[in-house]
Amino acid sequence: MVTPADIAEASRRIAGRVRVTPVMHLEAGSFGSPGHLVVKLESLQRSGSFKARGAFNRILSGSVPDSGVIAASGGNHGAAVALASTSLGFSAEIYVPEVASPSKVARLRAYGAEVTIIGQRFPQTYLAMQERAAVTGALMVHPYDQPEILAGAGTLGRELEDQVPDVDTVLVAVGGGGLIGGVASWFGGRVRVVGVEPFACATLHDAMQAGMPVDVPTGGIAVDSLGATRIGSLTFDTARQFIDRVVLVEDDAIREAQLLAWDSLRVALEPGGAAALAAVVSGAYVPRAGERVAIVLCGGNLDPASLTPPHPA
Repeated sequence: MVTPADIAEASRRIAGRVRVTPVMHLEAGSFGSPGHLVVKLESLQRSGSFKARGAFNRILSGSVPDSGVIAASGGNHGAAVALASTSLGFSAEIYVPEVASPSKVARLRAYGAEVTIIGQRFPQTYLAMQERAAVTGALMVHPYDQPEILAGAGTLGRELEDQVPDVDTVLVAVGGGGLIGGVASWFGGRVRVVGVEPFACATLHDAMQAGMPVDVPTGGIAVDSLGATRIGSLTFDTARQFIDRVVLVEDDAIREAQLLAWDSLRVALEPGGAAALAAVVSGAYVPRAGERVAIVLCGGNLDPASLTPPHPA
């Protein structure tokens, strides 16, 4: 398992290459909550999501061959790997499933990556990437299930504790589980860590019910960032010890959270980045009076036009 010492070392390794993202303490009663809400604006991170933390840590931890770096991603991880690779002077190949949004694919190419779109679902995409890596020998950067990735993501938890030392609960969106696995590894049960997943992508929820990682169907509004079909084994091991529970949210709640974040905070969030906020907005997680809840807003890669509410007919 990833340890706080691993995360502290990752923090030193990636310092100056990723941003210390700010927190915002919200007014009493925000989003109808009796608790004290704090949002962690990780959507302002380099490449637009928390993924930059793990990407830089993985690449800086290993020996990169002449063939460069390779990854499979629905978008955010690929953007982070492309950014980290090119900024460190390495080439990057990114394999992307067909559900990836065009705006994210365009951003990959803008970062200088060679992009291959293949596979209707992530497992197909990942298999194609593995076959390519076996030929080229490129350094593989997994989107969520490598120790260096979890340790890099865990630097967010370390940073958050410095910013909000009296935090009671942290709400974290879950896809493959790299972010929540890293955050929970940092806190080690000292703080309540709650996962938030869409009903349409319930990887950790279903794994915890089954007692093991299981394949799940994926779909819905956040599938391009939270659409892993199976929770990472490293995160699952961490979850059994340090994750309090997982709550599920509907797509409509995620959409409402996106619109509310823009309307009241002027923060632009992609659906996956708004999932943790949707837990509070929808009542899937109800803070106690006075509970200090940190909500990780983990991604902001979206078409800004998508934040415009539809006009009534």
